[in-house]
Amino acid sequence: MTPLTLKLADPEATLEVAGGKGASLARLAAAGLPVPPGFHVTTAAYHAFTRGIQDTIVELAATQPPEAAYEKIAALFAARPVPDAIAHAVTDAYAALDGAAVAVRSSATAEDLPEMSFAGQQETYLNVSGADQVLDAVRRCWASLWTPRAIAYRARQGIGSGEVGLAVVVQELVPAESAGVLFTADPLTGARDRIMVNAAWGLGEAVVGGQVTPDTLLVAKSDGRILRQDVADKEVMTLRTGQGTREAPVPEELRRRPVLDAGRAAELARLAVQIERLYGRPMDIEWAGHDGAIHILQARPITALPPEWELPDPQGKYVRGSVTELLPEPLSPLFATLGLGAWKRAMLEQYRRYRLPYFEEPFAVIGGYAYYNVAYTPGMLLRMVVAQPLFLAVTLPRGLRAAAERFRDAHADYARAVARWLGDGSTAELLAGVRELVDAAARYYVAIQSSVLPAAYISESLFTAAYKRVRREGDPAAPVFLLGFDSKPLRAEKALRDLPEAEALAQYADMVYDLDFAKPLPAEDPAPLLRTRQAFLDGAATDPHTRQRASVAARERAVTLLARRRGVRAAFARRVLRWARKMAPLREDALADVGLAWPAVRSGLREIGRRMVAVGVLAEADDVFWLELDELEAGRTPEDLRAAVAARRAVWRAQRSVAPPHALPVEGGMKILGIDFSRLLPGGRDDGTSGVIKGVPGSPGRVTGTARVIHGPAEFGLMRQGDVLVARITTPAWTPLFALAAAVVTDVGGPLSHSSIVAREYGIPAVLGTGSATTRLPDGRPVLVDGDAGTVTP
Repeated sequence: MTPLTLKLADPEATLEVAGGKGASLARLAAAGLPVPPGFHVTTAAYHAFTRGIQDTIVELAATQPPEAAYEKIAALFAARPVPDAIAHAVTDAYAALDGAAVAVRSSATAEDLPEMSFAGQQETYLNVSGADQVLDAVRRCWASLWTPRAIAYRARQGIGSGEVGLAVVVQELVPAESAGVLFTADPLTGARDRIMVNAAWGLGEAVVGGQVTPDTLLVAKSDGRILRQDVADKEVMTLRTGQGTREAPVPEELRRRPVLDAGRAAELARLAVQIERLYGRPMDIEWAGHDGAIHILQARPITALPPEWELPDPQGKYVRGSVTELLPEPLSPLFATLGLGAWKRAMLEQYRRYRLPYFEEPFAVIGGYAYYNVAYTPGMLLRMVVAQPLFLAVTLPRGLRAAAERFRDAHADYARAVARWLGDGSTAELLAGVRELVDAAARYYVAIQSSVLPAAYISESLFTAAYKRVRREGDPAAPVFLLGFDSKPLRAEKALRDLPEAEALAQYADMVYDLDFAKPLPAEDPAPLLRTRQAFLDGAATDPHTRQRASVAARERAVTLLARRRGVRAAFARRVLRWARKMAPLREDALADVGLAWPAVRSGLREIGRRMVAVGVLAEADDVFWLELDELEAGRTPEDLRAAVAARRAVWRAQRSVAPPHALPVEGGMKILGIDFSRLLPGGRDDGTSGVIKGVPGSPGRVTGTARVIHGPAEFGLMRQGDVLVARITTPAWTPLFALAAAVVTDVGGPLSHSSIVAREYGIPAVLGTGSATTRLPDGRPVLVDGDAGTVTP
């Protein structure tokens, strides 16, 4: 029978008994590392406390929105007395610490694992004194297993609510004069020969929580030398109080003083290398310094460490842009082999039509992510230069003039291909039909990529430049002239507000969150849309009709004002504006229809999957998306692919935890013929070491709000009115979240991307192309978004 409490270094403190954090601390303590003394409250205590209410808890987590589920579960925990046996065990274990102030930390059984960190999902309570207060903190830790973020994270990782338990670690609190975190590899480049250290004054919570910009040091593993040290202006520190902790200003004489000298940095490096060897993998370590000694508070495997990106061509250059921006996550094996092949054929056909040289292999899959090949050789660039005059003088202008007509023709061709879909036949016939649809989707995207999308971007850019020449003080900004137009995303949003539920969801039937057809469509998993629908009905979200009327009125006032201006420059601005107003509505319609074939594609592939389940090849129909194209080809002898699918899912989850660089190789920049283009790419102006995150201004304004990092539709329910939406990208299917957002921040995108355009429609600031906002911004913490400067300040 598992004890209710264990000493910190007890060998019985395994993952199942002490949770991930507790098991790790037990391992560190047993190895003689400087870990503060303490004890574990085991998962046996949690299960004893929840006996009789566990089924209710699991049902609430499965059926209620995450926020509502947590409120009800927390109320259950608060009203339930701690059984006497647990209370006595905790009190006795705490007595062994002689009444010291302690840190009480949650330790879940699916936490601090090599493939999943769960960092920040559950609660920690600092500077807790007295047995009664420790017991209360333990109970609150138990309840934090069911925070909205924890529920959503487990759902995203495929972990059932009935599979988890929670232990609690109680440790003597280190009254730290300095503290921070370190990584036994460079988290920006993935280099394993150096250690990155963040250090600040006071307790470590200000660093972990993102309230302070810490000093950043790069230290050599080999000899502990400081390779680089960036000393920050440290404005805030976390201090102990009689009743917990508080934030306080850093004394003026310490604000710009380095927290670590060379000797202390070398000592940290020595401990870090020792811990990395103990675990056999790169580690994320929390540390504290007190009275000349270093203490290790936590150590977990780094789950979001960039791989040492292996390039298909060691001399190659690769970037993420254009269609790869619609693929924010690692590719499913089937999209990588079927979808990218279709896009390759469509692109090569396009370039041949324009008589422009192009790569025979335009795409590469690196670390699971899609990249464009941009390794232009001198010979290829010379051929491009020779072909450019004809392209710029004839082909491009002709294409821009016919952009609207080409879009309509491409859309009609795409729609006809979808209408031809029969959805039945043999497996070979189904696969042939799916391939035809995916080819049609690729041709459509490439067509709009070379017609309506550049026409919209160029016309808006030209108008903005021309308008600056005639704009006077007090005149509206250039984006106002292009607001309020009807579009498919706006019509879908209105339907969500106005129509019966079934009709509203039908408007989203072919809109995609992600271009990878392995991902469910909004209408297949309608819960995120229904939550936004309820926000409309409750009045918590902006009414799309009201917003559009205001935008149209502002636009028409601006147009009237410009019409009164005289002169050649004003006439040119009006002429370009007419073109931009024609293209602007088409751009959003074009992007919203990229997934027109995806309902049929998913239906056909899932039917193939069902047939493979019937003959014992797969475990479930959706496993078909984890196969490669040649494994679906007709005539192949069926074999049991279940083990391969499980392995690929595990690899995908690990790849998904990494933010892919926008340009590869990481080291050396994106240099082509000696010219470095790195700073022109998303996030290229930000080296990741300063506290301020830099991006591209997308929509003007300044606002402070709570950062809400949303990785996908499973987490849409975490958004609250006034939150700052932080995402890798947004597509038209994400539009309902803008009704709740106070601002938008993305890893990828620019001033003419979907995020920027929709943010302007909503009148909220946007900062785009930060490169790393989803990994650097602390979820649930206040941030200042400056859409004019293109900065985000935690």
